[in-house]
Amino acid sequence: MPVFRSSDNPIITPRAVRPSRPDFEVIGAFNAGVARLGDEVILLLRVAERPLNPDPGVYLAPIYDADRKQVVIKQFEQDNPEFDFSDPRAIQTARGVYLTSLSHLRLARSRDGVHFAVDETPALFPETCYETYGIEDPRITQIGDTYYVNYSAVSEAGIVVYLASTADFRSFRRLGAIFPPDNKDVTIFPEKIAGQYYALHRPSSGFGRPEIWIAESPDLLCWGNHRHLMGLREVSWDDGRIGGGAVPFRVKEGWLEIYHGADRLNRYCLGAVLLKADEPWKIIARGEQPILEPQAAYEASGFFGGVVFSCGVLCEEDKVKIYYGAADTSIAYAEIPLEDVLKSLK
Repeated sequence: MPVFRSSDNPIITPRAVRPSRPDFEVIGAFNAGVARLGDEVILLLRVAERPLNPDPGVYLAPIYDADRKQVVIKQFEQDNPEFDFSDPRAIQTARGVYLTSLSHLRLARSRDGVHFAVDETPALFPETCYETYGIEDPRITQIGDTYYVNYSAVSEAGIVVYLASTADFRSFRRLGAIFPPDNKDVTIFPEKIAGQYYALHRPSSGFGRPEIWIAESPDLLCWGNHRHLMGLREVSWDDGRIGGGAVPFRVKEGWLEIYHGADRLNRYCLGAVLLKADEPWKIIARGEQPILEPQAAYEASGFFGGVVFSCGVLCEEDKVKIYYGAADTSIAYAEIPLEDVLKSLK
C-alpha cells in the first residue's frame, strides 16, 4: 500500500517543546489527539518530561502529589538490588512500579496540518489523585460544538480513563473517570447510533487478553452493555496486543477504525477495521496486513523503538491523514488514500 510520509517528519520533536519547569527535560512529544477548530488543525500532544539528574548513582521518578498540589521527586539508588531499572520507562520495586517520566497534554496549532506551533505551557496537567503518575494518549471526539477529550490517567490505583470537555481548547472541564482500572485506548464515536453513544476500549487484567471491546452510553459518562469486539490473531503482526487508535470516522461503507496492534516482540503497527454503520459491534471487514509499520529511522529507533501509534486521524480529500507517535519520541505525519485502505480490508 502506498504511504506518503511527510518530508518534514518528524513534524514535532521533543526539542520543539518547552519543559513545564526549568529543572525538567522533555523526552517525548507523541501520541496526539487531533481535531479541526475553524481553519486550524489542533493537536493535543502527550508530553513526557523527567527531572534533570546530576547524580548518575540514582534514578528519579516524578510524581504529582494531589494533596499538596505539586510534583515531588522520588530517588532510587542504582546499586540497590531491590530495584529493577531494565525498562527505561519504569522502575520496578517490591512496592510497585514508578514511572521515570511524568506526562501532561500540550496544545499545538497549524494552518497547513504539518507545521505546528506548540504552546509553551501545558493544556492539561495532572490534577487529581488518579493522575499522580501522569496523563497520557488523548483522543478528541467532536460532538456538535463541544470537543470531548478522553485520556489515560495513571496512578497507584491503576490506569483509568478520564473525560474532559472544551469548546475552544483554552479552558477544559474535567468530567470524571468513565472507565475504571485497568482500561485504556478508549475511542468515542462522534455521533449517537440508535440513540446511544458508543466507545471502543481495552480492559486489561491478568486473566484475559489485551483486546478491543465496545460499550454504549446514554450520556458519555455511564458506560455499559460491554461486548468483546475484536481479538488477537496468532502468528500475525497483531498477536501481542491490540487497542483502539483514532476516533472512528464514517465512510459510506460503515465506520472505519484505525487501530494499533503489537506483536509479541512489542513492534507496534497500525491496522484498519470496518464496522457496521448501525451496529458498530459487528465487524464487516478487517485488514490482514498493517497500513503503517515502523520502517523510517525515526520510527525504528527512539525512546522505545519499533513503534507507530496513532491517537488521531483526519479523513479529508479522500485521504486518511494520520498523526502518529514515532518510537515513543516524536510526532510524525502520513497520508494514505482512503480507497487503498478500504481495498485492503477483507
